[in-house]
Amino acid sequence: MNLSITDAARARILKIAETEGVDLDASFLRFAVIPGGCSGLTYDLGWDTTVANDDETSVVNGLRVVLDAKTLLYMDGTELDFSDGLEGKGFHFLNPQAERTCACGESFGL
Repeated sequence: MNLSITDAARARILKIAETEGVDLDASFLRFAVIPGGCSGLTYDLGWDTTVANDDETSVVNGLRVVLDAKTLLYMDGTELDFSDGLEGKGFHFLNPQAERTCACGESFGL
């Protein structure tokens, strides 16, 4: 799995997990690419406790992550970052495969 999570994103994920009472020993951080947005595809990020047969699991920067096979293809080489500055607060997916993105950065296309 060629996916990275910056220290800033990791810190924010851990804070969210603590706030939401997520048991990180029993849960995975699930990445998904779903149809949507003005560029055609959008990212989804959330907690999951189940792993399907075709899912890929790994530990990335100390976090247990899971992706389905299709998402793994779309997100190969992607970095998850978090920013709380003036240039856009929130999680940012830096995907080298994205050929286009929308103006707000919420969706992408290949």
